[in-house]
Amino acid sequence: MKYDYLIVGTGLFGAVFAHEMTKAGRKCLCIDKRGNIAGNIYTEELQGIQVHKYGAHIFHTSNKEVWEYINQFADFNHYVNSPVAVWKDELYNLPFNMNTFSKMWGIKTPAEAKEFIEKQKADCKVEEPKNLEEQALSLVGRDVYEKLVKGYTEKQWGRDCKELPAFIIKRLPVRFTYDNNYFNDRYQGIPIGGYTQIVEKLLAGIPVRLGIAYKEFLAENAGKKEQDTFDKVLYTGMIDEYFDYCLGELQYRSLRFEEEVVADCDNYQGNAVVNYTEREIPYTRIIEHKHFEFGQGKGTVITREYPANWEKGDEPYYPINDDRNNQLFARYLELAGREKNVLFGGRLGQYKYYDMDKVIEAALDMVKAQLDAK
Repeated sequence: MKYDYLIVGTGLFGAVFAHEMTKAGRKCLCIDKRGNIAGNIYTEELQGIQVHKYGAHIFHTSNKEVWEYINQFADFNHYVNSPVAVWKDELYNLPFNMNTFSKMWGIKTPAEAKEFIEKQKADCKVEEPKNLEEQALSLVGRDVYEKLVKGYTEKQWGRDCKELPAFIIKRLPVRFTYDNNYFNDRYQGIPIGGYTQIVEKLLAGIPVRLGIAYKEFLAENAGKKEQDTFDKVLYTGMIDEYFDYCLGELQYRSLRFEEEVVADCDNYQGNAVVNYTEREIPYTRIIEHKHFEFGQGKGTVITREYPANWEKGDEPYYPINDDRNNQLFARYLELAGREKNVLFGGRLGQYKYYDMDKVIEAALDMVKAQLDAK
């Protein structure tokens, strides 16, 4: 078969690109090393509950075009992300807002909260933050930092806050209103029936091969008497892996998920996401999936999320965009620019953290550039 595009990866970037290119009359073949489509937004029904298999995904955007685009493929509910945080025997609302400050200091008004924060910032005497700890103290003071930032951040990154660069938290959102909505975006929700259906619809009619990595596929194809051909490749895997790590390995943080069916409990924690901010507790959060779709019925499913060091062969989740890695990525980008007819897209191909709406925007931009170039 002759294809216009071989698309490596069936996550949101690859699926949107494949869908739009197919609509434009291009012939696409998609492959994925996983045994399922949809990448990290993959959801699977368990006990009648849509379980987010690779961590909680809440769709949010201020881009009306992107919101209307994704709503073609699923009906969205009105879920609002309002996580809570547990520190020792205390429970706080997130993001940091008047509910947080009222619980922490026993105050009622924004003026009182601002006075507490400003006094604590002044007491810390940080003028030029040299690390993440000093940066956080200069932004929110000691109480918020020690109870809600320090332990959680150290678990996420696997390092002491004093060893992390200040730029990781250029700002910390502080709201002086009684508002627990984590996102400021106009549009927010969860697809009723999960995310996998969206990718199924995006890839409808497009041939997809699962459980095969890019280089395995190339080797298999090379051994065929009649080979498949592709004018171009869209590669959404790790850019350093594509080049056989010839310049060295980019660094990532990984995650481990511990899923549990709690058959004898209908409501485990009363909220979809509960963060655990003490470093001594090994997981960063517990997700109770039924609350994403306001689920009723017997039983529930929870997932404990454990940050992990990444080693070659592990699943990469978060790029570590420090100076060393950004400089290495720039060198890989130079190599990518010399590759004829190979496009690099998505979180791993472009070595950056993407929210879902930004993934869709970037994929649509790449489609437009490809069609305009014809």
